[in-house]
Amino acid sequence: MAGQQFQYDDSGNTFFYFLTSFVGLIVIPATYYLWPRDQNAEQLRLKSLRKVHGRCLWYCLRLMKSQQSIIPTLKKAALLFGWAVFLLLAYKVSKLDREYQEYNPYEVLGLDQGASVSEIKKQYRLLSLKFHPDKGGDEDLFMRIAKAHSALTNDESRQNWETYGNPDGPKATSFGIALPAWIVDSKNSMLVLLVYGLAFMVILPVVVGTWWYRSIRYSGDQILINTTQLFMHFMYKTPNMNMKRLSMVLTAAFEFDPRSNKEATIRPTDNIQVPQLIRELGNINVKKKEPPFCYPYSLKARVLVLAHLARMEVSDDIEEDQRFVVRKSPALLQEMVNVHTHTHTHCQLTMMANRFHAPRLVSIENCMKLTQMIVQGLQESKSPLLQLPHFEEEHLRYCVSKKYKVRSLQDLVSLKDSDRRSMLRFLGEEKYDEVMAVLASFPSITMDTKLQVLDDEDSNNITAGSIVTVTVTLTRKRMAVRVGRMEGGLVGWREGWSDGGRVGRMEGGLVGWREGWSDGGREVVAVAKEDEEDRSDKGSESEEGNKDSPSERDEESDKQSDTEQDEIAGDDEEEWEALQQSVQRRERALLETKSKVTHPVYSLYYPEEKHEWWWLYIADRKDQTLVSMPYHVCTLKDTEEVELKFPAPSKTGNYQYSVILRSDSYLGLDQIRPLKLEVHEAKAVLDNHPQWDIPETEEEDEEQEDSDGIEESEEEDEDND
Repeated sequence: MAGQQFQYDDSGNTFFYFLTSFVGLIVIPATYYLWPRDQNAEQLRLKSLRKVHGRCLWYCLRLMKSQQSIIPTLKKAALLFGWAVFLLLAYKVSKLDREYQEYNPYEVLGLDQGASVSEIKKQYRLLSLKFHPDKGGDEDLFMRIAKAHSALTNDESRQNWETYGNPDGPKATSFGIALPAWIVDSKNSMLVLLVYGLAFMVILPVVVGTWWYRSIRYSGDQILINTTQLFMHFMYKTPNMNMKRLSMVLTAAFEFDPRSNKEATIRPTDNIQVPQLIRELGNINVKKKEPPFCYPYSLKARVLVLAHLARMEVSDDIEEDQRFVVRKSPALLQEMVNVHTHTHTHCQLTMMANRFHAPRLVSIENCMKLTQMIVQGLQESKSPLLQLPHFEEEHLRYCVSKKYKVRSLQDLVSLKDSDRRSMLRFLGEEKYDEVMAVLASFPSITMDTKLQVLDDEDSNNITAGSIVTVTVTLTRKRMAVRVGRMEGGLVGWREGWSDGGRVGRMEGGLVGWREGWSDGGREVVAVAKEDEEDRSDKGSESEEGNKDSPSERDEESDKQSDTEQDEIAGDDEEEWEALQQSVQRRERALLETKSKVTHPVYSLYYPEEKHEWWWLYIADRKDQTLVSMPYHVCTLKDTEEVELKFPAPSKTGNYQYSVILRSDSYLGLDQIRPLKLEVHEAKAVLDNHPQWDIPETEEEDEEQEDSDGIEESEEEDEDND
């Protein structure tokens, strides 16, 4: 382009500015994200968990890893080296002279802005005597002084300087490139081309291609797409999937195939050790030829999972492979739950239900239960008490005896301390205290449900086809061991178990039993005799009230109508507030990003630290179908509010559903709550809505205006003609 010049940095000074900025943009964010966190804080956290989780496999592995790992040291060394380079470049830049300064002839002559011509000439003579080359002065400096004198005394030069900033007039536009000139030197052309070719034709395509190849192979949850398709195939093929079939499908995932995942390995020793484990397990059909269950990788993964559930010891050669398979399984089972759910919903909403069998509810719940079993390392038929430390199979006979009948964690907690200590007499004092500490760390969830039809005039009236919202409030507390106390000669006790525990209260010597728990637990409610007397007194008062005069009854009816109107207005306000709260919750959910770090799970045999997560959903257990999509609750620390939405049935009537909460980490802590649904007929659409009622006078006025407009337009046409 005419009037423009491009030049490289011959001195290389500007290149240092560019290089310093580039290194700073890398080092500063890398330090923030990659600098190892305070190791002392992690050590203190592990120390605080030692009393409860000290025997867990993941805890022992974490201690060994923190002691042996050199990765934090390497990260610190690399980041410190980067900072050293950055500071060195910054020091180099600070020492560079400023080469590009605005030209000002007054500063060259040492005069103030706006000095007169006589002052300029006088100052020039003084400087000439001092800096003239014949007088031993600097030639370059004298040339600058002479140029400044000419610029200020010559009218044309002065005009150019004031207009263009240069006594010689306008100059060609110059663009500097912050790269040293040796890059474009012909001597270095081959080297530069080689570096450019290597960077942009080899490294960049390989990096982008690797990223793209990985992104198209994995789903958003980092599960192989082929694995998801495999799960979907077997969901349709086996709608009612029992636990044995489910374990086969799980271990057929491509994550365990070395051809699809580099982390998976097939060792030469597998030909000896895997058949040995098969003989010890004794319940694996190795003659089954159905692919991919007969493939070596799938058979090995299945054997390792079953050995983990049986708590069998394996050799050191395949112990690492077993940990890899066990560590991957919960995420794969979560993907299987997602596939089950979407397949189930898709078959219900489309005509595919006629050609394919939709997955049943039992298949989805078996996936959830298998996750619990893998985290705890327990088989399906084993007692939940084996989740506790120091509990073995031979110890269970003390618990299930006729005297105690302890079969669950809740039963163990509800015992008196003396009975519990007597039952666990096979434990020493130290082991007993450890069991109680672990038991107290287990979660106790309180689940409250609220049924509404939001976005409707009457939120409590469920009509056919309306969208029902069930707001479930989950409150997480620790399991508290029951303590007896004496009050007035009676033992008062209260337990808060929501899935099989007992609630009891002694008042006035009268005890009433009420069966209220979904899984067979009992709730003891005391009813005092005074309450019955109060109810009888109220009944007699109501009978006397019926003998009032008609005028009094009319007054009472008026008051009742007023109160009913007030109640309706109050209900409207409550519905409006509930709707606003729901909208605010949705907005907060979109804006907030909660941490999935909740509470560490006590798991003796799981090789990685696991946090408490839950599944929450609504199901029709009679028809074995899902009503709402399972919601994976991953942020329950203390309290969590979840909205489950589903369309109401298209037919009127009473329906019995269940709100189900399942743990993905513990056995025996699932909860089921009944949900009754009374569906009414939908309101008829009004043909003559009040907003369409237009008075006759307004219609006549509009017709008159229309007719006037037509007449006026006809008159205008005649005038135009």
